[in-house]
Amino acid sequence: MHSDQNERLGMYEQGFSLLPIHNISDVAVGVKRGSDELSMYNSPNSGMSSISDGASNGSDSKKLRVEEAPPSRVLHIRKLPNEASETEVIALGLPFGKVTNILTLKGKNQAFLEMGTEEAAITMVNYYTTVTPHIRNVPVFIQYSNHKELKTDAGNQRTQAVLQAVSAVQSGGSPSSDVQEALAAASSPVLRIIIDNMFYPVTLDVLQQIFSKFGTVMKIITFTKNNQFQALLQFSDPVNAQQAKLALDGQNIYNSCCTLRIDFSKLVNLNVKYNNDKSRDYTRPELPAGDGQPSLDPTVAAAFSKDSNSLLGKIPGALNPLSAAAAAAAAAGRVALAGQTGSSGVLLVSNLNEEMVTPQSLFTLFGVYGDVQRVKILYNKKDSSLIQMSDANQAQLAMSHLNGQKMYGKIIRVTLSKHQTVALPRDGLDDQGLTKDYANSPLHRFKKPGSKNFQNIFPPSATLHLSNIPQDVTEDDLRLLFSNAGGTVKAFKFFQDRKMALIQMSTVEEAIQALIDLHNYNMGGNQHLRVSFSKSTI
Repeated sequence: MHSDQNERLGMYEQGFSLLPIHNISDVAVGVKRGSDELSMYNSPNSGMSSISDGASNGSDSKKLRVEEAPPSRVLHIRKLPNEASETEVIALGLPFGKVTNILTLKGKNQAFLEMGTEEAAITMVNYYTTVTPHIRNVPVFIQYSNHKELKTDAGNQRTQAVLQAVSAVQSGGSPSSDVQEALAAASSPVLRIIIDNMFYPVTLDVLQQIFSKFGTVMKIITFTKNNQFQALLQFSDPVNAQQAKLALDGQNIYNSCCTLRIDFSKLVNLNVKYNNDKSRDYTRPELPAGDGQPSLDPTVAAAFSKDSNSLLGKIPGALNPLSAAAAAAAAAGRVALAGQTGSSGVLLVSNLNEEMVTPQSLFTLFGVYGDVQRVKILYNKKDSSLIQMSDANQAQLAMSHLNGQKMYGKIIRVTLSKHQTVALPRDGLDDQGLTKDYANSPLHRFKKPGSKNFQNIFPPSATLHLSNIPQDVTEDDLRLLFSNAGGTVKAFKFFQDRKMALIQMSTVEEAIQALIDLHNYNMGGNQHLRVSFSKSTI
């Protein structure tokens, strides 16, 4: 395969890639246990003997024995129609992950498909045991092969053609007829979407705008699972779902963040009961809003604007992070419309525990979601504070993650402030240390553009990610340190290099407390512990 094509494929972490396709039309193959045991070597003539017609077409008498093969990432596909193309066979595997190789036995109506992982192959076999796969309206049979990988030669022009066609679709181009043929064989019209590195809020309406470029979006359900924002989205046609997956999987909605991870759902139809900010059935506008917030106000939807630098500038009508974040907050019913609030980076935090809270504790907690410039605890209302972030996006992000969380035993409320900045006390005036300026703090996480910290922003969770751990520090040392912060350590796991670890507290509140107390803790030798929320559990 040419190096430029390798590079192009490498850009799609979870996209679809193919290694060599090797066509065998007139090869005689050897049989051991059933039709599946094909001897495959680089040379088609390496000691292969002929095979009977019954075995070659996968007769049912052979099928029973072969199905006992253990799981393998190589799948054996039988009873293919004579005119089936490689692209159509590849399409059977596309919804489940990366396809890395294919071997077709044209005269035998069989093919071998190698998936990128055994897990993908298992998912595929499980799916097709409940839904019979068809190629050209003919049912085909899929089972595990006794082979663990395919060995085929690499120089095949057709492979390159298919690769180029798929790459074109992934780059936002229109699919060739060959790839359209593959798309037509896709199974479900429902996509499962996970958003990684969610630096800005992503709403149901943002998803609808992005995915409707590929066809009619009928229904969307959004939810949070394993501390990750996810969505199920149903197109009117499976072909549209396949096109959207090819073009969008692995892309960022906004610059360097909000990465789309897209798979096919096992569901083929979504059941939506309410039209609100969490779920929507576009075919049934009469549905009630239920307990959720009402759906997005049309004036907010109009606030979305085009931005060639953000979501796939290639797709027309891409979204601008700032207006999308403002609309997201409005859709969640947290703030009034953008035009009325102004888009300052200042937050008002209320219902604080005034006995415990300090500017430093607020700086540390809100600093997980942006670079805090100033903090002011209100002199006449010490359960409230103004926090100035470095921009309105960071303020939106902190608000969406921290509103309703428990800090020092009280559920805090976070809203956007009418203030544009937080004023410092006049010279010579003592405000009892209630106002602090952090503009030059060395602890800002997001000063460097493209910093890894942008990719590790997660909602508060009971599991914390620790880094910058000195070599001589043990698990017991860290368990003791975090227990002393007033919580219970439920689980602990070092990463391989022991410079990083996960530690799980018994509640999210305890984890918030531990992060406030121990982020930047001096572990000796001038090494300071870094603490952030993790999306993982132990």
